[in-house]
Amino acid sequence: MFWTRLFSGIVLLVIAIGSIWLGGPVLTLVLFAVSMTGYRELTKALGVSGGEKKFTSIEAVGMIGTAVYYLLLQSGDAVWLLGCIVFLFLAQLFVYVFTFPQYQAEQVMAGFFSFVYAPVMLSFIELTRESAFGLSVVWLILLSSWGCDTCAYVVGKLIGKKKIFPVLSPKKSLEGCIGGVLGAAALGALYGRFAAGHVSGSADPIVWQAALICAVGAVMSMVGDLAASAVKRNKGIKDYGKLIPGHGGIMDRFDSVIVTAPMVYFLAMYLIR
Repeated sequence: MFWTRLFSGIVLLVIAIGSIWLGGPVLTLVLFAVSMTGYRELTKALGVSGGEKKFTSIEAVGMIGTAVYYLLLQSGDAVWLLGCIVFLFLAQLFVYVFTFPQYQAEQVMAGFFSFVYAPVMLSFIELTRESAFGLSVVWLILLSSWGCDTCAYVVGKLIGKKKIFPVLSPKKSLEGCIGGVLGAAALGALYGRFAAGHVSGSADPIVWQAALICAVGAVMSMVGDLAASAVKRNKGIKDYGKLIPGHGGIMDRFDSVIVTAPMVYFLAMYLIR
């Protein structure tokens, strides 16, 4: 299991780095595929799905909406993207009303929640990549999420004692969480020093800006991880899927990245000039 998990992790890392580095249509297609898979995993977990090979009308609307959203993402127009989100919600209300009583209100809300949670939140990776300092800043998303995971695991194993979420995540310790945030901040500072030459301005502001972004991103990455775990515990499932050997589904592996990406995008747009 260890070697399977390690190999899968390396493959994922190569795909992530390669697609982000190339950007453009390659990154869009990768994010679209990940988003569609994540959306399907969520709808199945939340009771919206019709089964392994059957799609409900709510899921169909969500998948069409995801495709349209990623097409509109190429325009870079926030108004069109916001309009797509609103119209998808209205389309799901349309399905709810005209098929009543086929679906429960909770299923409609879960369908919209799944669309925002996976496709929309993941799209901020591309929005960050295509921003003014995109290629320099976008790596902070991975440093915040995966860097925090690694640092928290190491610190938790070495000195972790106080359980901070005993019911939701028994293995997480306060020491590990603090270590994850501080470790991510340190990685951000080191990266900021390296990336300073690619961003306008002196090196010192870039260093503390990158450290702050990674620290806040790390906190959000843990929230994302715990939120995804909470959904699984609520629904009594172990993993969201079996797509990635040793890891589970897309939502099991990208749960922290999904929440970190928007935070890094907005902080970078505000802090880095």
